Amino acid sequence: MANAPTDPAHRVGAIDALRGLALFGVLAINLEMEFRVSIFRQLLPASPDPTLNGVVDAALALFVDMKAFALFSFLFGVGLAIQFDRLSTSPRRTRLLIRRLLALLLFGVIHLVLIWNGDILTEYALAGLVVLPFLFAPRWVVTIAAAVILTFYVLQPVLPSFISFPNRYMLAAFVEAANQTYANGSFAEVLALRVKELPALLPLHLYVFPRTIGLFLVGVLCWRGGLFTELAGRCRNLLAIAGFAAVAGGVLLARFTHPSAALANPIILASGYAALVIAIEQTPAGARLLRFAEPVGRMAFTNYIVQSVVLGFIFYGYGLGLFGRLGSAAGLLLVVAIYAAQVVVSRLWLARFAYGPIEWLWRSLMYGRAPLFRIEGYPRKAPFARL
Repeated sequence: MANAPTDPAHRVGAIDALRGLALFGVLAINLEMEFRVSIFRQLLPASPDPTLNGVVDAALALFVDMKAFALFSFLFGVGLAIQFDRLSTSPRRTRLLIRRLLALLLFGVIHLVLIWNGDILTEYALAGLVVLPFLFAPRWVVTIAAAVILTFYVLQPVLPSFISFPNRYMLAAFVEAANQTYANGSFAEVLALRVKELPALLPLHLYVFPRTIGLFLVGVLCWRGGLFTELAGRCRNLLAIAGFAAVAGGVLLARFTHPSAALANPIILASGYAALVIAIEQTPAGARLLRFAEPVGRMAFTNYIVQSVVLGFIFYGYGLGLFGRLGSAAGLLLVVAIYAAQVVVSRLWLARFAYGPIEWLWRSLMYGRAPLFRIEGYPRKAPFARL
């Protein structure tokens, strides 16, 4: 039924596995660089750290930072294309997709203000509204648009810009305020500082907004090109792409110091990660190996919000108050523990329910009626229960 939410049995395992793995990277970067310490600290110059903490920071910056978010953006574009295709016979297609993105925007604003100002949902909702008209365009138009937008993103360091970033003194002041308030403040005090930081965070979002739009469009192209559905005979090609991305990313990192190279590198490496995971997932052994990540990916929205709530409690003053008091190495252990818990909980949850709780609410807001929640009622009963 075109107007109904996706039957969980019809999901593509490679997409869920890839999304679940990307969420691990998102958790790692959010915890280490944006909850454990001030989000602005990474924008200030720092001396090399020869300790284990410094090694962890360097490894995350090299292999994970920005790559996980690029991968997440790509997968969101894939999801948009899937929804667009599923609604192809519905006269309400455009309206439903707009409602889906507006509901995401609502979630994003709530998350941004009340939970954590490093939110990506608001940006994704706005970027999705920009990309929506391209879903109706032929593939060549989407290809040109993606190429132009990503080229603009990579060339931003050499182009005139209207974006004004905070200076070093402002950044240092925000770091100092975070060290005091986030570590020791009440919920109201943390909320006040979170809102105060928003204008300083806006330039960062504006700067990466073209990349988000461009990667959404790449996701649309990959879905339309059968990357996840027509994989027979493509495994070698995917491995070749992964190898090329690793070499190209390494060359950019080692030989080029221009800021544009630093912007291009995460996109290249993220494409290599995606190709490698999809190739591995096509073999029986690989599918079994990656199966642990699929439930996390199916509940990515819920897991993302839960991560923010848990990390806020761990690091902010209204909870355990560990802000600024935990090293990177200990933080990485915490990342593994939280993600492992989400693997277990997601698997147990989806054994009983068709959707994660926030995924279910999101679908309900999109369609205007609630899909059945418990797995026992799916699909033997009617696909909808009235709100």
